[in-house]
Amino acid sequence: MPGELPEPQRQPIHSVSLTVLAVFATLFVLQWAKVVLIPVMLGVLASYALSPMVNWMEQKGVPRWLGSAVLLLALVGAAGSVAYSLSDQATKLMEALPVAAQKFRQAVRTHDGASANALETVQKAAAQIEQAAQESGAATVAASAPASGSAAGASRGPMRVVVEQPGFNIREYLWTGTLGVVAFLSQATVVVFLTYFLMLSGDTFRRKLIKLAGPRLSSKKVTLQALHEITGQIQRYLQVQLLIGALVGVLTWLALLAIGLDNPAVWGVAAGVLNLVPYAGALVVAGGSGMVGFLQFGSLNMALAVAGASLSIHIVVGNLLTPWLTSRTSRISPVAVFVGLLAWGWLWGLWGLLLGVPILMIVKSVCDRVEELTPIGEFLGS
Repeated sequence: MPGELPEPQRQPIHSVSLTVLAVFATLFVLQWAKVVLIPVMLGVLASYALSPMVNWMEQKGVPRWLGSAVLLLALVGAAGSVAYSLSDQATKLMEALPVAAQKFRQAVRTHDGASANALETVQKAAAQIEQAAQESGAATVAASAPASGSAAGASRGPMRVVVEQPGFNIREYLWTGTLGVVAFLSQATVVVFLTYFLMLSGDTFRRKLIKLAGPRLSSKKVTLQALHEITGQIQRYLQVQLLIGALVGVLTWLALLAIGLDNPAVWGVAAGVLNLVPYAGALVVAGGSGMVGFLQFGSLNMALAVAGASLSIHIVVGNLLTPWLTSRTSRISPVAVFVGLLAWGWLWGLWGLLLGVPILMIVKSVCDRVEELTPIGEFLGS
């Protein structure tokens, strides 16, 4: 009838249910297949970072297979030499951990002596009250029970079960640590070989994806635009991470040098590298440098100063400047970056924190060009 308002269109319930089930199924697959997906994503990210150098060497007349192999061997050799040079310091740090723990306990007891004495007084009073209550309860039971055997039952009291904890098994500990090292080395080997093959293939996979887009020229054009945008955004993201890591490393080196900590350059390199892992990397560097500062100076205040300086640099540069620059280069909202890091960190742990932003870039580039997924791309955009 004229004048009546049209009824609002309601989305069918079954379509909402299917969407929810699809989301849960995707999360399950991502969690279940992370052993395969994480090396693949690391290999893709490494190939994006190293392909410009391989392309430059190819333009200079170096075969692509040779340039890729030389570049990867140089990077693996550099990483191995850095790890070997830091192994002695890591060993000394591990050997000094018991001494550091003892010094830390002594410092805490000296610093909080008054509160510790008050706590001990309260604990003694509570123990005496509990003992008096138990004696009063035992006397009442003895008075009300029959004469035969009641005294013996009251004196015995309830049976106490003591659970003995198993001792430290050094073989099990070493076996677990060995399996962890072997798993890490095997995944690193997979990433290296996958990166090599991806760099060796060049634009082969890009051409195959364009062919799979369909026979229409418009579909191929959209696919090519998405691939170009993904490549540009990931490379800009890696450039920003390199710049931020170098800035964090230099500032950490200067701050720890001013405080007087030994080997400040080593901690600067560690801070710059671990800055690639948002949030967790800052805590690792702050905790490690604070422990070393406590071993060197023997003062809890100096340890807090060292850890606070490192953590402040990470917070200001790594956690405030990085999301802003990332949102500018990738056109992703800082809120989406933060929530995405939380989600991928929940799914894949530290690797999820490292790979979360590049995955968000890929998802946004695809969603911006698929009509059904455009609202998701709009939601992720800045």
